[in-house]
Amino acid sequence: MVQLENTKCSFLFCLGICILICSAIYFKANLSNTPLPPTVLSTQTTPAPKTCDILPPAAPGFKWQRTDCKKISYETKPGANCTLLQSDLHFIMAPLSREEKDFPLAFIITIHKELETFVRLLRAIYAPQNVYCIHIDAKAPEEYKTSVRNLAGCFSNVFVATVNEKVTYAGFSRLQADINCMKDLVKSPTKWKRVINLCGQDFPIQTNLELVRYMQGTEWKDRNMTPGIKQPPTMKHRTEFQYEEVKGTHVAPKGKGQKKGPPPHNITIYFGTAYYSLTRPFVEFVLKDKVAKDLLEWSRDTFSPDEHYWVTLNHMKEAPGSYVEGGWEGNVRAIKWRDQEGKVHQGCKGQYIRDICVYGLDDLPWLLKTKSMFANKFETASFPEALDCLELWHRHKVLRHATVPIQPSWRLTTEVEVMNSTVIFSKTGECF
Repeated sequence: MVQLENTKCSFLFCLGICILICSAIYFKANLSNTPLPPTVLSTQTTPAPKTCDILPPAAPGFKWQRTDCKKISYETKPGANCTLLQSDLHFIMAPLSREEKDFPLAFIITIHKELETFVRLLRAIYAPQNVYCIHIDAKAPEEYKTSVRNLAGCFSNVFVATVNEKVTYAGFSRLQADINCMKDLVKSPTKWKRVINLCGQDFPIQTNLELVRYMQGTEWKDRNMTPGIKQPPTMKHRTEFQYEEVKGTHVAPKGKGQKKGPPPHNITIYFGTAYYSLTRPFVEFVLKDKVAKDLLEWSRDTFSPDEHYWVTLNHMKEAPGSYVEGGWEGNVRAIKWRDQEGKVHQGCKGQYIRDICVYGLDDLPWLLKTKSMFANKFETASFPEALDCLELWHRHKVLRHATVPIQPSWRLTTEVEVMNSTVIFSKTGECF
């Protein structure tokens, strides 16, 4: 009897094992034929820079992941599918707030190289209610010009300047490039309120909403922002002697130190930054007023005239939005100058070019503390991690400020669950 009971138990045990094995085979077969849920991320996703410490912490058990599933081509071809291009390049194609929609901005962007850096700048500052004039250096390669024009053709509010200069560093041509864009912008159907000038190696720190609020604040409402002071003795040589652009490569003294005549209309010359935020009435004044035109003509043979022209006009009482008592106020640009090392900043973590820091990753915490509108300068070829990190941080902040539903293609990062160091599921959807 005992033997029979033992045989029965053995049979039931074996039967149970068989059932378990068959069940495992069955579920495995069915699981392999079941499509993965759409929230599983492709293995082609790109992790956010590992040392991008300025990004806010991800939720516990999650980490930041870039939403790009493939290497994006910034080269644009004729006849491109513009809707697809806008989505693939993550352009935000709707106003993010009524406040921004009611205060459209104009931008002047002067470029000559690094197409990818320019496209990333444009998508960071792009909003459909704004308008953008792109000045391409006439010396730039034809394929570069073609790509920029093709890209601009996909946006009704982005255009290339009708007249493009051969721009020389510190030459009059740099100032003329801005004037050319201003002539185009005043003809634009967009009723923009203020204009900001940029170069292709700039990148925003403030969002579009923050720009609008900053320029409508008590200090700057209806007032131009042109940081600068009365021309110091160390800078007088720039306007006391004549200079000329040499073969479009550099600026040199004309002759054997030929002196210039005094500025027209007994104008007091100021010295400041070449970058600004100007009201529309001031731009119209620059283009029409005789004093402004005479000063522009007088500035043709000066050194780096864009560093005295705007700030000088902005200290004239008759100029709309002028700031006669103004000095270096206005957080237009965050720049690390070599001669300010140890005073304003603690050195460049990237490298200096023409005494200006090309930012590295470790420069970013300093940049954010400045609370400036923009930072200069970045190079994708030299220090790509710095631009990558700032771009992800900026887009995260832009979308956090949005008052409209966020489209999936607008995201540059998403939080993804981590299991055994492997990305498993996205909290915000599939990879776009």
